[in-house]
Amino acid sequence: LSSCGSRKTVQKGKLMDFTSTVIVPLLFGSLGIFALFRLLQWMRMRAYLQEAVVVITGATSGLGKELAHPALNCILLTLVYSQTHEPHPVVFDLSDTKSVVNAAEEILKALGHVDILINNAGISFRGTIVDTGLDVDKKVMETNYFGPIALTKALLPSMIKRRQGHIVAISSVQGKISIPFRSAYAASKHATQAFFDCLRAEVEQYDIEVTVVSPGYIQTNLSLNAVTADGSRYGVMDKSTAEGQTAAEVAQVVLNAVGQKKKEVLVAGLTPCLAVYLRNLCPRLFFTLMASRAKKERKVKGS
Repeated sequence: LSSCGSRKTVQKGKLMDFTSTVIVPLLFGSLGIFALFRLLQWMRMRAYLQEAVVVITGATSGLGKELAHPALNCILLTLVYSQTHEPHPVVFDLSDTKSVVNAAEEILKALGHVDILINNAGISFRGTIVDTGLDVDKKVMETNYFGPIALTKALLPSMIKRRQGHIVAISSVQGKISIPFRSAYAASKHATQAFFDCLRAEVEQYDIEVTVVSPGYIQTNLSLNAVTADGSRYGVMDKSTAEGQTAAEVAQVVLNAVGQKKKEVLVAGLTPCLAVYLRNLCPRLFFTLMASRAKKERKVKGS
């Protein structure tokens, strides 16, 4: 028994020696390497953003304003600088293609090139399909889809020529799924998703990055400024919007995604993310839930 006890004590001592001399140093070494990797990644991301000429649409409010916040290495309104350029506001109507093209020419004339384009500006919609005039559908599509692709196409040749550039599209969870009474908005974001997915594949040969960011609800004035079926302003802060993520939080995710050159990012809570997967994996159940949601919303509006 004494011999057995001594043997166990020796084995325990060897195990402790192995742990202290091998496992612990290996663990701390791995943590150190990981921390160094993250530090280098952060430094590379910061340099990527700081040295870039960045165009942001819709930078006067909401998410765009947060993206242009000095604390996030960006400045105000449409054009962003870091160390070598001053802010250069360019005012134009995103729903007017000619205005967009003229703005792109002005930007290139002023700064020579654009490193990062963030297509952020947009308009939301609330209304039933049967009551919505086609002119309202066109207005939403012009602002959310044709405007951004017109600006992208106007700036793209200069990026291709330099073989350098990064194009960002702020889409929406509704670019992946559709919910009742948001038809025009969801359609415009579905189109946005498809266009920039195609663009990503086509410009890879020119070393141009394309990132699509799909946020859920954000605490902005998007619902307040939404258009309704007759084209008037909605003027209501939806509960889901009021309880959404802050614009600053989403802005940080966007800039991290750009700095890390991610292809696509879904920025939403658990329920919207589950809905995206449910739409693909079990569409019948998804459609049933959406029909139930539509019925419930009609009751609320009718009461």
